[in-house]
Amino acid sequence: MSSIDWWVLCLTLLGIISYGLYKSRTSKNLEGYFLSNRSMPWYLVLLSIMGTQASAITFLSAPGQAFTDGMRFVQYYFGLPIAMVVICITFVPLFNRLKVFTAYEFLEQRFDLKTRTLTSFLFLLQRGLSTGISVYAPSIILSSLLGWNIFLTNIFMGGLLIIYTMSGGARAVAYTQQLQLIIIFIGMFLAGYMIVHLLPEGIGFSEALHISGASGKLNVITTGITENGFDWSDRYNMFSGVIGGFFLALSYFGTDQSQVQRFLTAKDTTESKRGLLMNGLVKVPMQFLILLIGALLFTFYQFKPSPVFHNRAVEEKAMLTPMRDTLESIRSQYSEISKRQTGISTTYLQAVKEPGEAAIKDSLQSGNRQLDSLRTVYKGLIKQAVPLADTNDTNYIFLRFVVDYLPVGLIGLLIAIIFLAAWGSIAAALNSLASCTMIDFHNRFRKGVVGGDAVQDKKDYRTSKLYTLAWGIFCIVVAQFANRMGSLIEAVNILGSLFYGVILGIFLVAFYLKKIGGNAVFWSAIIAEALVVTLFTLNAYDVIKLSFLWLNAVGALLVVFIALMMQAFLPRNNREELSPTDRS
Repeated sequence: MSSIDWWVLCLTLLGIISYGLYKSRTSKNLEGYFLSNRSMPWYLVLLSIMGTQASAITFLSAPGQAFTDGMRFVQYYFGLPIAMVVICITFVPLFNRLKVFTAYEFLEQRFDLKTRTLTSFLFLLQRGLSTGISVYAPSIILSSLLGWNIFLTNIFMGGLLIIYTMSGGARAVAYTQQLQLIIIFIGMFLAGYMIVHLLPEGIGFSEALHISGASGKLNVITTGITENGFDWSDRYNMFSGVIGGFFLALSYFGTDQSQVQRFLTAKDTTESKRGLLMNGLVKVPMQFLILLIGALLFTFYQFKPSPVFHNRAVEEKAMLTPMRDTLESIRSQYSEISKRQTGISTTYLQAVKEPGEAAIKDSLQSGNRQLDSLRTVYKGLIKQAVPLADTNDTNYIFLRFVVDYLPVGLIGLLIAIIFLAAWGSIAAALNSLASCTMIDFHNRFRKGVVGGDAVQDKKDYRTSKLYTLAWGIFCIVVAQFANRMGSLIEAVNILGSLFYGVILGIFLVAFYLKKIGGNAVFWSAIIAEALVVTLFTLNAYDVIKLSFLWLNAVGALLVVFIALMMQAFLPRNNREELSPTDRS
């Protein structure tokens, strides 16, 4: 990067962070640190919800996902708007009425302590692991730009994030995300504009869409139905998105403390609902546009020189090995086919809606398959040359375009955007991890301490910061193992699907099945979690075929079904339970 880009990058980051810390002045107590004194308006709740979900992984990996697999990933979000309505009806009024710090406090009131503790533990485990992967995402950028060791970069980046989160708390996260998302939307729009602008003369947005569509990258709606029936292993289709995505979104936004904590910061129930409903309206179009950038980028490389492998730092290491000549040979073949693809693409655009279009379209697709084949061989050779390297370059596709083609100044802005997205989402996650640890474990199990006084509030405030530090270190450790997880946006969602269904099932029983007690739901959750992990393992070894999105529905329904069966054999919990009228 040029010195101007570095200035833009540093000034943008310093400006946003300073603004967040300036606005983060709250009471030195738990409600101020974790919930911003429950004072946020709906639009800040909305921006905080979106900013927490839209991490660096979204902006770094999603365009690469569309580049390699098309836009069908957007179907993953089709169940989200429905989930927002259910959460606003059931979850929000209850959580706000009970004035809870964490969602899991309610479970002790409804069931018992062990159910609350188990659910909170499952959240801490999956959110801690997911946040570790999120720490790895911005580290990719520094490592790629500066040639730094990825493990040392994880420590550096994680350290900055810990300091930022410990300094500001929930209020800093919310106000920082307000500016972050504005800059992010401007930056991503400019990136999309530049992709089209840099295409050859006479080829605009509609022509780029024709090429993307002919190459199978605009596959926004897919059914998953084949000649052999429904393909349960198909990750993204209309059915898995609406059904599996609904269960995942219901769990993520309704029971995951990193999101629950966002709408608990609102002034009242109405403000919480507005923020969530607006998120349901905005999220799908937002994700569609981010994926569209990846589809347009695929067209861009039909006309411009395309790297065989997008992780430049790893490629350069491979070129220093005896594999260099073989790699150079494949690059030469790749370049020749790419040049031919440019001619075919131009001819295809001229022939659109003419009788010869189908034959040219076949030639276009055939050339892309040859390029994909060469990429696969190239990655295999790099793996032989640098055995410990990450050869899945999906996460580097958009970054490589930014560095290679964008003008001076805009490069620094786009990279700052990815950093900002990372810091906002990771800070929110660390804050929620600390709040759960503090409220559900530290405060719940400590003996002989009377809370409620100013001295104890200050002690709890300081202790919460120490838990933030501890979880930050844990996430840095996890980040050190994230370089073999492939597409980060898929890795995070797969990991979440191992836990979200079971957590959701516990809450569904709590809300809707008032006759089921704590023992039944506790043991049903443990059994269901074991079955979900077993299904995932069997799928990994190709014993069964099941997309990860379905695990969310399976986990939730298993908890409900097993709890109903077990309640017939277990004595009911003597704890007072909430009736339907209490939940209104």
